[in-house]
Amino acid sequence: MTIRERYEQFEMEHLSDYAAKVLLSKGRRVYEPKCEIRTDFQRDRDRILHSKAFRRLKHKTQVFLSPEGDHYRTRLTHTLEVSQISRTIARSLNLNEDLTEAIALGHDLGHTPFGHTGERILKKLCQGFKHNEQSLRVVDILEIKNDRPGLNLTFEVRDGILNHPSGYEPATLEGQVVSISDRIAYINHDIDDAVRGHIITKIPDKFIKKLGAGHGDRINTMITDIIQNSEGRNKITMSDEIADLTNELRDFLFENVYYNRIAKSEEEKSMFIIEKIYEYYTKNFDHLPEFYLNIYHNNNFSRGEIIKDYIAGMTDRYAMKVFNELYIPKPWI
Repeated sequence: MTIRERYEQFEMEHLSDYAAKVLLSKGRRVYEPKCEIRTDFQRDRDRILHSKAFRRLKHKTQVFLSPEGDHYRTRLTHTLEVSQISRTIARSLNLNEDLTEAIALGHDLGHTPFGHTGERILKKLCQGFKHNEQSLRVVDILEIKNDRPGLNLTFEVRDGILNHPSGYEPATLEGQVVSISDRIAYINHDIDDAVRGHIITKIPDKFIKKLGAGHGDRINTMITDIIQNSEGRNKITMSDEIADLTNELRDFLFENVYYNRIAKSEEEKSMFIIEKIYEYYTKNFDHLPEFYLNIYHNNNFSRGEIIKDYIAGMTDRYAMKVFNELYIPKPWI
């Protein structure tokens, strides 16, 4: 029996009846021989972790555009926090940690530069851009493995990536775990960053009293509540009280942080940069990098979709570099 087969047998014998088992996976779109050491979910996790799109997350804004200081979250640190929270919940509920981790690491690969500002402007320019759909497009098409488009991930990982936002319905409990963990992570770390950036001084007392005074206390309260209310059930859920408080805390953040003048002071500039890059390549499509031109010529995608792929894949600093190269005059002698 190989190491992989021992893992597969362990899952069948010891994981929850509601957990996804790799032996029961709907599989990959293109057949591949099995690995002797890793299960398919473990291989998917590793493919995401080693992808270029994952590495780019370290230079993509989470919430605060161009913050000064080394301790503000980026899209990468957010992803790692989601992974940690997700794995804690999955382990406590005896679900599939490997699948959970793979979904968590891949859920935001399609996010734009400049955080949700970038997403909003691409949605306007591209008629309905959604970062979760772009994340799936990254792992299906834009990443290259063995000179072929896409990472050829399993159905369960792809489904979890696509369906992680609120309002979607993942096919697995592991996908549900990542969805709720995403919300726990960003609500709590955005509070932490907002206090660090002097956007707010504290959250209202009722949240402190019910959820906890500190960053870790609030996360622990939410995680514990999920575990208590989801154990032995085919659904990942919070109690009504904690769910209501979590939603109210999210509303507080929108009102006091996400739309705050200081936090969004550079938003118009960011939007202008993306608009001008999109405009330039709409008029000069053949100036796109060869990689994206090859995707266009080898597939039935529109030019706008390819330009969107290029911009969505940019880091904040790369978008500013491209803008400078396209629009800022340079000495010619």
